[in-house]
Parts: sequence; structure tokens; C-alpha cells
Amino acid sequence: MHTPWYKQFWPWFLIAVPVITVIMSGFLIHFATSTQDTLVVDDYYKEGKAINARLDKVEAARRLNITTDLMVDDNRVSVKFHSGIPQDGTALKIAFYHVTLAERDTELLLTRDASGVYRGTTEAELDGKWRISLTPIDEAWKIQNTVLLPQSQKIAFNP
Repeated sequence: MHTPWYKQFWPWFLIAVPVITVIMSGFLIHFATSTQDTLVVDDYYKEGKAINARLDKVEAARRLNITTDLMVDDNRVSVKFHSGIPQDGTALKIAFYHVTLAERDTELLLTRDASGVYRGTTEAELDGKWRISLTPIDEAWKIQNTVLLPQSQKIAFNP
């Protein structure tokens, strides 16, 4: 005596394969259309020229023999110069670029206090891997490093 087809394993298995494929393809199409590729660069030539300009600014920081220590404690950021301190005392810009999440990028202004340390605060959460860039207001030089935060000790932040 034969059992009906709907009580057997193989017909249901053969039906399940295309049904699961359609469901997964719908999920992948939704995922592909609802997310944005923030790390893709549209104009590689322009980006290459910008990299050369940034390298010139890093070289200018080397020529000025700038050496600093960076401290990030919760939302407080401080930079202490050992050599090459800016003589005019104007504020510095520090930018934190998250390595994978562009929406977490933040930038803040550091002002010099009476002891010569540049300080600032941010509301952003600074945990994870960051590409940090330090420049003066006129952007004459640039120091950049990749750092894993949080860290309890000083970070040697040199060009």
C-alpha cells in the first residue's frame, strides 16, 4: 500500500529547496538596496591627488620635528607637545575617523591651556579602532595614526 505523496519526505524536501532560495534572495535584495557603501570611493584620481597633498603635510610635520603625546580619557582629549609646539598658540583640529563606520566620525577643536597642553571634549563614544588626524587651523602640517581605543596610557602621536 502506498502512502500519499504529502506524507513522504522527498516531495517536501524538493519543494523546500526553491522556497528557501526565493526567501533568501528576497532578504539579500532587501539588504543590498537598504544599505549604503560608505567606504567606496567614486573618483580614484581625485582621491589619489588628495593622498599626495596629505603626505606633503605629514612631511611638513616631520620637518618641524613635532612630537606629541595623546591622551583620550572617556570624552576628554588632550595633546601635549614635546617638540615643535605651535608658537602662535592657536587651536588645533583633531579628527577621529572610525575605520568602518563613517557615521561615528567626529572632529573637535583643541585649545591650549596655561600649561601648554591642548585640551578638548567630545560627546562621541571613542571606543574601537580609529584613524586620528591632528592639524593646525591653517592645515600647514598633519599628524595621523591609527589607534585602538580606549587606552589608559599616553599614546605617542608623532608623524
